[in-house]
Amino acid sequence: MSDSSPLPPVRLHSEAELAREALATPLLSRAARLARWAGPETRVGAGGELIDEQLPQAAAELGLTGEDAAAFASEAWRVAVDTGLVEIVDEEEGTVTAGAELRMLTSGGPQDVLGIWLGALETVLADAAVPELDDLVDAMAEGGPVNLSELDWDPEAEADFLDGVLGNLYLLTVSEDGPGDSPVPLPALAASVIVPDDMGEPTNDVLEQVSDAMMRLDDQFRLLEPVGLVAYQPVDEALMTDAEDVAQGAAGEASPSLDDTDVTRYGMVRLTPLGLYGLRARLLEAGVPAPAVGDLADKGADALLDGTATFPRAAAQAETEQWLARREPLAAARELLAAARGSDPGAPLRRLRCQQALTLVGPSVEAAFREVLDDAELGGLARVWLTEHGAADVPAPPESMVFWLTVDTVAAQLAAEGNSAELQALVEGLARQHSGFFSTAWRVDHPATADVLEAMGRLHPDKKVAKEARKAAFKARSQRGE
Repeated sequence: MSDSSPLPPVRLHSEAELAREALATPLLSRAARLARWAGPETRVGAGGELIDEQLPQAAAELGLTGEDAAAFASEAWRVAVDTGLVEIVDEEEGTVTAGAELRMLTSGGPQDVLGIWLGALETVLADAAVPELDDLVDAMAEGGPVNLSELDWDPEAEADFLDGVLGNLYLLTVSEDGPGDSPVPLPALAASVIVPDDMGEPTNDVLEQVSDAMMRLDDQFRLLEPVGLVAYQPVDEALMTDAEDVAQGAAGEASPSLDDTDVTRYGMVRLTPLGLYGLRARLLEAGVPAPAVGDLADKGADALLDGTATFPRAAAQAETEQWLARREPLAAARELLAAARGSDPGAPLRRLRCQQALTLVGPSVEAAFREVLDDAELGGLARVWLTEHGAADVPAPPESMVFWLTVDTVAAQLAAEGNSAELQALVEGLARQHSGFFSTAWRVDHPATADVLEAMGRLHPDKKVAKEARKAAFKARSQRGE
């Protein structure tokens, strides 16, 4: 991931659902079958690997055939050992027994199963970061010289590359404007870690790097699919021999003979629900804040409003719905209104999130709003809610409250969206609807008044109006002694 901005919250399936998915993954289910198959006659090498003579038996136990059967069986066995499904009894004798973790797959809870699956994921990720060593194996088989420096392999850099790709795939998946459950074209994913953000047209050298990255990722995603991390459609084998076609695909340029659907020939990948869970777990372990919808459901209203301040609108609503579902409506409304008070820089956005949250509660909470009608910070918000819900006898707000609420709303929008098109439209509307707006607005006793007026001067397209806003901002700062 290319920046340090907070990650959007991920919507995870329940742990029970994820545990069922983990048990059904080809790799973990094979590892469990081999752990149950292993017995007194099973022998392993010094590294815990099955001896060559037993690989055909293991493959047969798994119902595997073909030239890759032994390799698949060996991988499943390695996962069984690494996750504790199998334990080495005697290293010298090379004997094994079923491990304690094997019982957890059937008698443990969802967290136990997911913990074992995460161990399997780490094994496969480590394997995926190892390059193809066919040339090395051939040289060793022929008794020729082996030069490790010629492999051009940096294990740490390779692992970092894969982590970066998976991090970008995670971010694309959880972002509100991302593909969501739809697959991501492999060229776009490779380019996201290769092409600099400030580069316009990629150079031929960069395109070649993207093509190389695609080929590496093709191998890696083929390894990662059986553990359930991703759903992957591989690169079309017919393209493997044509580097020019691959480069064009990486650049998003379809050749004259290809139609728009041919982007799928360059590989398509998406994270599974289990993959989202796994990558979030790895991010948290690495110290990266990776929120999930529902994290705040048991916390106070202050944590909810502060925590959802940076959430996209849909995610904030989903989080708030879970929070409200666990509380009595009137008490929840009172708690939210109390948490929305404050004059600190984050207060306007808290009040905006509070206002959005309170649109989700019904008329039974009217009493909570009437209790704050005279509150300088909440009175305007309360009047808006009461009016929108058809309440009777809603007192008209004084002019000072109208202007204070206006400044507070713009300050919240600035914090939430920055200089967005929506905010520019709001600014234009305010200046158009209220003649003499700036001559009054600079006197508003709100900590963000000067910043809001400066933003209005920056955003308004009319130079005359923008100048009025900047003058008002100067007066506001002078009034506050800034």
